Amino acid sequence: MVTRKFVVNHNGSSFDVDYDADDGFEVFKFQLFSLTSVPPDQQKIMAGENGPTILDDSDLLTISNKLKLVSINDGEKEKSDAEFSTSDEELARILQAEEDALMMQQFVAAENTEIVDQRIRPYVDQVLMYEDPHRQEAARKTVPIDKLEEKALVALAREGTFQPSKPEQDHAFLLQLLFWFKQSFRWVNSPPCDSCGNESTRHGMGVANSSETRYAASRVELYRCTSCLAITRFPRYNDPLKVPTSVFRPCLFFNILSSLFMQLLETRKGRCGEWANCFTLYCRAFNYESRLILDFTDHVWTECHSPHLGRWMHLDPCEGIFDNPLLYEKGWKKNLNYVIGIARDGVYDVTKRYTRKWSEVLGRRTLTTESALAISLSNITKERRKSFASQTLHVLEERDRNEAEVLQRELYSKDNGSISLPGRMSGDVEWRVARSEFGSQSLGLSSCPVRKCIDDHVTKIYNSLSPILSQLVEVTSSKTEASDIIRSMKEILVNLKNTPFKTRRISVDSVSYSAKFMKMVPSFSKLLDALSLKIESDVNGSMDICLSSDPVKTSLALPVVFHALDDLILHINHIGRFDNTSISWPLLKLNRLSCGFVLASGEELPFGIATSAFDGTRMSKWEEPNGATGCWIIYKLLGDPLYKIVAYELMSANDAPERDPAEWYGVADFFLVEKCSVCGKFMQHCHLQLCCSLLVETDFGECLICFCLLLSAFISPFHRTSRIIKPP
Repeated sequence: MVTRKFVVNHNGSSFDVDYDADDGFEVFKFQLFSLTSVPPDQQKIMAGENGPTILDDSDLLTISNKLKLVSINDGEKEKSDAEFSTSDEELARILQAEEDALMMQQFVAAENTEIVDQRIRPYVDQVLMYEDPHRQEAARKTVPIDKLEEKALVALAREGTFQPSKPEQDHAFLLQLLFWFKQSFRWVNSPPCDSCGNESTRHGMGVANSSETRYAASRVELYRCTSCLAITRFPRYNDPLKVPTSVFRPCLFFNILSSLFMQLLETRKGRCGEWANCFTLYCRAFNYESRLILDFTDHVWTECHSPHLGRWMHLDPCEGIFDNPLLYEKGWKKNLNYVIGIARDGVYDVTKRYTRKWSEVLGRRTLTTESALAISLSNITKERRKSFASQTLHVLEERDRNEAEVLQRELYSKDNGSISLPGRMSGDVEWRVARSEFGSQSLGLSSCPVRKCIDDHVTKIYNSLSPILSQLVEVTSSKTEASDIIRSMKEILVNLKNTPFKTRRISVDSVSYSAKFMKMVPSFSKLLDALSLKIESDVNGSMDICLSSDPVKTSLALPVVFHALDDLILHINHIGRFDNTSISWPLLKLNRLSCGFVLASGEELPFGIATSAFDGTRMSKWEEPNGATGCWIIYKLLGDPLYKIVAYELMSANDAPERDPAEWYGVADFFLVEKCSVCGKFMQHCHLQLCCSLLVETDFGECLICFCLLLSAFISPFHRTSRIIKPP
């Protein structure tokens, strides 16, 4: 071990660092992160005041002992243009390749746009159905609007936004609509037999009958049952509501609406055509400017204009993925040619949004020339806009110009290499492999940003259990009785959660609960306060539990309290005896540290982000797509306090065989490294015998500011729920 003394200057402050050079440069950067709050991926370390940059493979034994740390975010790091955009030399090569591809196109493509028009025109008529108010109303009735609004506001609150603007709220709702749709719509590989319900296999194509064409079925697939040999028809509907294209008169519509509405619920299934068709209708039903996106290489999805982002955003309802337009080229490995956006106000060539290989794409665009395509799309757009007011036309034309500039500029930008885009996830494996669209099955970040933990409500909930436990000891005579009282309170809170989130209220009837429970109710006041709830009583003795402040705070905290109460019941039932001597860890978990910053080796989007490891609920988890090869997570406390860490817990997701915590026993290469940010030394505990939760006592006094979990185990992805406790 070779210890070196460094003096690191950052933003006018000096830090004395004693460091073991054998630990390497990466660990050194984590130590600087604990001192300066500058994440490792945003650090530039230089020798002296303006010396050369210290590279990641530098020998720590030979570098200067006087260092300067600057942060990318402070603008102190001078990045070369090549890090953000294409170099001049590379750009010249790309432009030459594009010129060659356009020259070749002149020889192989015709000026005639008939084939392109035939592909696009049917969809132009189709998107007009999304504007029918009756279709929109029928679609809205199938959506749990209150639940999605709640989820959208909670998602914003987890990022620290409790008072979102209208654009922020609309954007968050759109994403929740996408996630809900992904869960509620069913992908059909082959439909079950209509006669016996068994599996069926493809048996060719059929001709649409009168009832199917009445609902705009474009074609009919036939499937033969593997058991009874009966034929099942699978019509591919273009009308998302299966409403006849000729039916627009309100009186006739409402006569058949109820039956058609049930058909919509029954047939909420299909493949990408039905998914994108129906989802785009949902987007228009909630007044989002939307496009149906037609990929000539056999896929369709949706784009919506996000006022929050100030641009068009890609949404694929089949995959549940948003704002990742390179998904198809980079993740699915598709050889794109034409990607056309079709909306009520025109038709747009948006291919450039979905590629970073434009010269290669140009070589595949052989149906017509670029100039002829542009004229054809322009003519269709003019047709769609001929009745628009001049002010509306001015707004649309300005938006078109801005979009064209963005598409051209982004075409030559480098894609984010830290984002790992998945292969296709919808459809059975054989079908995806046959289409050469099978690849990684997760959307992940190999270099995730520093995230702020919004989890002070978790600390308040666990602190509020102290008076409850003290009162339980006095009121109850057994562990069973104590557990029953906790279960009763959980039951009330579960019923409260099922009420509309903006007006949550539930009555507590004394007849339905034991006298001991009613006696315990005042001791729950601190818990209810942590949930932004209160008790209201009247002169007749009736009692209601209702909101006391922002309903979003209650929505954010309720999942945590369910976990905490389950945890409490579990520990009550496992202790030897329930009395005052037992009110300690793990039954009592006071002073959990919160509101820190989290940095991880990677994370899975959108639900497996790093802060999920510390949000106090088992319903979410941190997922590391590359965890099998080693991963880590850092929790950095707010400010520079000094705490003694009494205990923390680890929890496996335990939702897949490879994440079964039973597999943790005897894992030799699982180790925990605890770092003292003052003395810079690492305390390593090897060969830990782990189970669902783990209590580890630190042995280096009171000088810990942050801790780092370095996981080189085989578990991937891996879930950690950590509760850090400070003494009262």
